[in-house]
Amino acid sequence: QVQLVESGGGLVQAGGSLRLSCAASGRTFSSSAMGWFRQAPGKEREFVAAISWSGSYTYYADSVKGRFTISRDNAKNTVYLQMNSLKPEDTAVYYCARNRGYSAKDDPSLYDYWGQGTQVTVSS
Repeated sequence: QVQLVESGGGLVQAGGSLRLSCAASGRTFSSSAMGWFRQAPGKEREFVAAISWSGSYTYYADSVKGRFTISRDNAKNTVYLQMNSLKPEDTAVYYCARNRGYSAKDDPSLYDYWGQGTQVTVSS
């Protein structure tokens, strides 16, 4: 069983920054790729970023490329999402998820464990 707990969300002005964290339980964290997704009100859940099991490879949605950075610390069983130059359209509930495999992918069906989400609100 894997449990994922996100933190770090909040209210920020446009142009500001936030750093989300996702703490994972379970011994398989370091051998699994991880991802961040988000869901805005009235919209489908969408992919944000993913990182391979080693941290060597990352993959981003076009909408966040150059502004967001995903990273991980396997010694701490934690994955991070540094979000800079935030825009009002980044407002959403952000979820971290564990990929069943090793590679950074954007397909949500490849992820088997999800956190409860953390709210990010960007004011204009």
